[in-house]
Amino acid sequence: MFTEFLRTSIPGRAVTGGLVSVNLVNLRDFGRGNYRQLDDYAFGSGGMVLAAPQMKDALDSLSREPGRKPFVVYPSPQGVLISQEIIETLALQEDVAIICGHYEGIDERFVSSYVDLEVSIGDCVLTGGEIPAMLIVDAMSRLVPGVVGKGKAVIEDSFYRGMLDNPNYTRPYEWEGLKVPEVLTGGNEHDISRWRRREAIRRTLTRRPDLVSRASVREYISGVNVAVIAESENVDFAGLSETCNAYGAGRPYIVAGNRELREVMKSKIPSAKIVGSVGKILDTLGEGTMIVKAASSARRNALHSLEAKRMCLEHDGGVLFVFAESDEALDEVDGIEAYVFTDGNDVAMGVRIGIALDRFLGKR
Repeated sequence: MFTEFLRTSIPGRAVTGGLVSVNLVNLRDFGRGNYRQLDDYAFGSGGMVLAAPQMKDALDSLSREPGRKPFVVYPSPQGVLISQEIIETLALQEDVAIICGHYEGIDERFVSSYVDLEVSIGDCVLTGGEIPAMLIVDAMSRLVPGVVGKGKAVIEDSFYRGMLDNPNYTRPYEWEGLKVPEVLTGGNEHDISRWRRREAIRRTLTRRPDLVSRASVREYISGVNVAVIAESENVDFAGLSETCNAYGAGRPYIVAGNRELREVMKSKIPSAKIVGSVGKILDTLGEGTMIVKAASSARRNALHSLEAKRMCLEHDGGVLFVFAESDEALDEVDGIEAYVFTDGNDVAMGVRIGIALDRFLGKR
């Protein structure tokens, strides 16, 4: 089953190019007795189960040097559903051993003692673990530098950023009465990029809304800014500018209602933009900017951060995240309110903002 697979397409390119090494181990070589027995009847009735001693012998044969053990993966219906995050974790391992089960599976004593990760490719029944193993090898190979011709192609794949891909079209322009969207033929790269971003969002929200909770929405929002309402001189801004920069939000805005406080803020955090009101920020960013007020508790009319995240995706414009020392200060600002932490008043403002931005903009 593996011979042609390892000679074909991306996995074949990875293997023949020496970028990925795949060692096929025949479990039958470790069978016991005249018939090279690998399995036996399940205790308590049932089908055949692969025996622990033979599986252990096969696994021991993979150890290249003392202390160097492979990361052991066992595809089975009882495993956690495989995801791009799991594939990325496996691709970081030096050695990965994928064990292909059969029949009723493998003796649980071997699984609990030697398997590092049990994964499932979905709620279906297969003859054995070979096809899931191929899936894992294929997905891992794509992440090895040099395997895929254009590194950008990997980044733009569905799930790599946590979202589904946009629709794609090719010639002919019209087929069975259906035409390619006009925006794709106009040649305006900005409009094309905007359309693709919008369609990726629409698809994800419609088909796989569960992905939104773990996806970074930064690439799908046209602009992100952060504003902090300063109510006193005592607010701790440690790391604020670094946090905003790390999440692509640029220089933060500090909103101070009176001149004296603004002067204090200028000396306290010179890298920030000091303004007198949130309205002044909107004058700069434009009326199409969506305001998300980050609260520290679930107040009346407040949204769960995931619901606010969906609204950010659906909004065709920039987003301004507004923070304050107290939730009451947020009442003076018009916008949607989302609760993102239980109680952050005793935590540095820069840390609170980092928590909130990571909920929305952090990598998967």
